[in-house]
Amino acid sequence: MSFLPSSFLGALLFLTCFGNLYPGVALASVTRHYKFNIRLKNVTRMCGTKTIITVNGKFPGPRVFAREGDRVVIKVVNLVSNNITIHWHGIRQLQSGWADGPAYITQCPIQTGQSYVYNYTITGQRGTLWYHAHISWIRATLYGPIIILPKQNQSYPFVKPYKEVTTIFGEWWKADTEAVINQALQTGAGPNNSDSYTINGFPGPSKNCSSNETYRLKVKPRKTYLLRLINAALNDELFFKIANHTFTVVDTDASYVKPFDTDTIYIAPGQTNMVLLKTKNISFNAKFLMAARPYSTAASGTFDNTTVIGLLEYHVVNITSANSSITALPVPPLPPINATAYVANWTNQLRSLANSRFPINVPQTIQRRFLFTVGLGTNPCPKNQTCQGPTNTTKFAASVNNVSFQMPTIALLQAHYYRRWKGVYTTDFPNNPLIPFNYTGTTPNNTQVTNGTKLVVLPFNTTVELVLQGTSTLGAENHPFHLHGYNFYVVGQGSGNFNSTTDSPKFNLIDPDERNTVGVPSGGWVAIRFRADNPGVWFMHCHIEIHISWGLRMAWLVMDGMLPSQKLPPPPADLPKC
Repeated sequence: MSFLPSSFLGALLFLTCFGNLYPGVALASVTRHYKFNIRLKNVTRMCGTKTIITVNGKFPGPRVFAREGDRVVIKVVNLVSNNITIHWHGIRQLQSGWADGPAYITQCPIQTGQSYVYNYTITGQRGTLWYHAHISWIRATLYGPIIILPKQNQSYPFVKPYKEVTTIFGEWWKADTEAVINQALQTGAGPNNSDSYTINGFPGPSKNCSSNETYRLKVKPRKTYLLRLINAALNDELFFKIANHTFTVVDTDASYVKPFDTDTIYIAPGQTNMVLLKTKNISFNAKFLMAARPYSTAASGTFDNTTVIGLLEYHVVNITSANSSITALPVPPLPPINATAYVANWTNQLRSLANSRFPINVPQTIQRRFLFTVGLGTNPCPKNQTCQGPTNTTKFAASVNNVSFQMPTIALLQAHYYRRWKGVYTTDFPNNPLIPFNYTGTTPNNTQVTNGTKLVVLPFNTTVELVLQGTSTLGAENHPFHLHGYNFYVVGQGSGNFNSTTDSPKFNLIDPDERNTVGVPSGGWVAIRFRADNPGVWFMHCHIEIHISWGLRMAWLVMDGMLPSQKLPPPPADLPKC
């Protein structure tokens, strides 16, 4: 839970010499230094104490504050036995691909006792992003917000909020998440579930022993609050609601949108939203429950089917009211767990602001078109082993265009830069499905995937249109896909199989939503466009952690341009070695 009063920002302008201590108040673009000590911390939740991996002993992790245009320098020191990398989710990383963070894609992991300095400039972005570990399932506890304020003397394109509040959705696992994923990969089965969802690290009052572990948001009547929402959960998309209140959505993934009102937020893993909450005109200390629970259409395996509760508390000066029990308050009704139509209607409301102050630049002429199928599949069970996948002779897998991505042992960006790519990756990732089929129809008889480390090569400044087509193989699911190093425009989405003849003419090329993470609809497709103007190797993957572990991932290799500003710089001297 974090507050950033807008009045406080203005009052502290004279403290610009302390920019690193008060990173929200600098008068001009500055360099902001942070130090992240990755260390263990004992945290008690739900009747038990567990040792977790944290940043500086905080769960969730500390905030990174900056303004648009600032340079951010973060020294990460690994004080735990696990290998570590950190990804700055949504940061464009223009000419700073070495700082993106995914293990074995842009860097080798930071080993125990070692450190690495992530150095990047925030260019053309303002809003809410976040950081998280990007190796195995360590991001279960290692995550935190990135708050990007507008440039000094620039305002939000909406009403000035009374306060700003960061709210992060996550999960609490009694088990060791590294053991959970290792067991799942060994047996080929779906993973065990988390024990609770969390709001800012708290599981709420509905769990045994957690009556004092409830997130509380204290507000005043007749005020406008800006909520910065982040879904850091490993494996679940979420609905979020506050009883008897509505939100105005103003931003997605640090890009402004045309405001629209809703009483329920839909947010997938990896995504962020900024919403305005206008409090009621009441004269007593009222309490309202807030709730979040999953959206899922998964036919394979189980999921955490619980609801996390938080509390919105009105505070009226000099007025007291009888203390009321939280358990007596009504839980706000949320859409059904499998409410695919609701999700489609919700996301279809998103439109970029697209005005003279915040213009967009949707590629109108396309040079490369791709159709990627995304979904589940199988790998054969190893010889002399019984597995627990869809059958006892198979393991669960996942793929893009039937290629299940195998992680290399050398970072792809290093292999590319030093031209040592032979034996590390190939550049023959298929542009389209090699064997077309009825993608959203009956599961085909052959569900086996291929395995490899294949990349798509793009010349600098190529305009790209990508259709991500969901499949119903082993069950249709919504797949939130994240593209590193880029924002993209969501120009269309629909149900069933994509038809270029009938669907392409309906694309929105005027004011499409701009994001870095988009849901591929369950039993449907989504179309995005972007310009490949950032040289480097850029990961693209489903942000449901078990799916990325199963191979639902690939990478783009964007080549250098002709100008110095269009080339990938040399790697920093402290880049970790494999």
